[in-house]
Amino acid sequence: MENKPTIAVLGGTGDLGCGLALRWIRAGYKVIVGSREREKATAACAEMRALLAERDVDAARLSDLDNVAAAAAADIVVLTVPFSHQRSTLDSVKDQLRGKVLIDVTVPLMPPKVGTVQLPCAGSAGQAAQAFLGDSVRVVSAFQNVAADHLKSDHPLDCDVLVCGNDPDARAAVVRLVEACGMRGFQAGPINNAAAAEALTSVLITINRQFKCHAGIRITGV
Repeated sequence: MENKPTIAVLGGTGDLGCGLALRWIRAGYKVIVGSREREKATAACAEMRALLAERDVDAARLSDLDNVAAAAAADIVVLTVPFSHQRSTLDSVKDQLRGKVLIDVTVPLMPPKVGTVQLPCAGSAGQAAQAFLGDSVRVVSAFQNVAADHLKSDHPLDCDVLVCGNDPDARAAVVRLVEACGMRGFQAGPINNAAAAEALTSVLITINRQFKCHAGIRITGV
């Protein structure tokens, strides 16, 4: 446990951030839930502690801070905010991210047509984050194709995660975090390839609407 990095989940008050935090706490990681307003992070942690208690999991490794303090205190930072808040959140923690790995879970969904692929001018949200933060931050794109309902549940996860980033060591670190959540992670190339995973989210939303499910992806033949 001593060698495991401390993880800050910015936007951890949402369903996806909460689901990831719950999975990593169960796997023995220290997790800091961040929010623009610490009161929201505190409330989210209270709900998570109740869930962890029901599952007989020690919640001592879970804490809350505002986004800036959370990013400063963590070894690895995870961004789980809506696309409309990606740039402003990154701007607020840019100094705290220097020298660290940022896992960007952002998907460029454009309401009301969230079932239609609409990638940004930068190519993808992951590419936009890397361009904005510069080379001092190793941005890794991951977890876009995993349903929050699955992550928050206590059941095994039957889906895979594509991990894109320019730094192989950073990708490998994120693959380990994927495995800690109970899934398989695949290094899927540089940050430019994040466009494929982000686009798949809209495809999965369309499938989910059709079959009333929470679909994911699986890599076969390996």
